[in-house]
Amino acid sequence: MSQIRTFLAGATTMASTLAAVCMLTGAKEPPRHEHFDEITVGRINIVEPDGTKRMVISNMAQFPGDFTQGKEGARPDRNSFAGMLFINEEGTENGGLIQKGSIAADGKVSSGLSLTFDRFRQDQALQLLNNDSANHQMTALKINDVPNFKTTSMEDVRRFGEEAKKLPATERQAYWRKLSEQGRLSTNRIWLGNTGEKGSSLQLKDAQGRVRMLLLVSADGKAEIQMLDETGKISKSITPASKE
Repeated sequence: MSQIRTFLAGATTMASTLAAVCMLTGAKEPPRHEHFDEITVGRINIVEPDGTKRMVISNMAQFPGDFTQGKEGARPDRNSFAGMLFINEEGTENGGLIQKGSIAADGKVSSGLSLTFDRFRQDQALQLLNNDSANHQMTALKINDVPNFKTTSMEDVRRFGEEAKKLPATERQAYWRKLSEQGRLSTNRIWLGNTGEKGSSLQLKDAQGRVRMLLLVSADGKAEIQMLDETGKISKSITPASKE
């Protein structure tokens, strides 16, 4: 019996010593690798060891706002979407995938999907999107020029919108044009997609977002290349019937 007591006392001492060593050295339990055939969740947060979120996959009810340097901001305009957000090392949103699709009580369809990649601390530099409604279906690829965050921050973008709302409607276009000329706004440079007339088009634009070359194929198969001046006037058009 005394041998058992001696053994237990030694085991207890050893366990206490190991616990103290773990506390002093910061030793942690080895990572666990769980395996599941299927899981059902409302939201998954992918995080770094320090807790920094790197990706959020969520249903509509728990979909997050936006993230800027680790802080989450409100985005009520996202309340009707499910999907995922990409978040960079500093905890700032870096793009994402959102999607929805439903039929309202009046029979109207509201469906859409958008996959985006953002410039650092800025907005969408690349977007693949699809919108479907009762009147129109559009699928497109957009490539944008986005100002450096030191030139225009996301807070600046929100401020521009608030200031524009305070202006008379007749002055808003000039306000946005001035900001564009100053390089303060994102500008679409390439647009590839279908058209409202069931055709397809590739639009190549200048630094001010003006279409300067347009490749078109109409719904009935007619092809055309248009070159436009800065006012939008066609300076040259090439079709299969064109003569040199």
